[in-house]
Amino acid sequence: MSKIEGSGAKGGKLIAVIGDEDTCTGFLLGGVGELNSKRQPNFLVVDKDTPVDDIADAFRRFTNRNDIAIVLINQNIAELIRHLLDRYEQPIPAVLEIPSKDHPYDPTKDSILRRAKGMFNADDFR
Repeated sequence: MSKIEGSGAKGGKLIAVIGDEDTCTGFLLGGVGELNSKRQPNFLVVDKDTPVDDIADAFRRFTNRNDIAIVLINQNIAELIRHLLDRYEQPIPAVLEIPSKDHPYDPTKDSILRRAKGMFNADDFR
């Protein structure tokens, strides 16, 4: 059971995962998997046959649940719902794009990183 403590909720908050089978399996083995009171999991395993609408629905569900603090999504899967990620502006749950075994991380595609870079200029770090 992997919960984030100190988040203000009784018992902490969860991490959600939208990823390929290997990514989800790794996080589930690490104890991230949970079911809420409605028996809904906090993860979605995506394969080549998963409809984009199912991915978008899971993203919306996870970002609207008050028991989730972080949503991890494989970057190649995030590309399929980029329009949703680009519009998402809430600080919690935080959405983090992560690499998968078959697709390395590309910082130029990460909408959160692009947004953060736009907040600062080079003079801020001198």
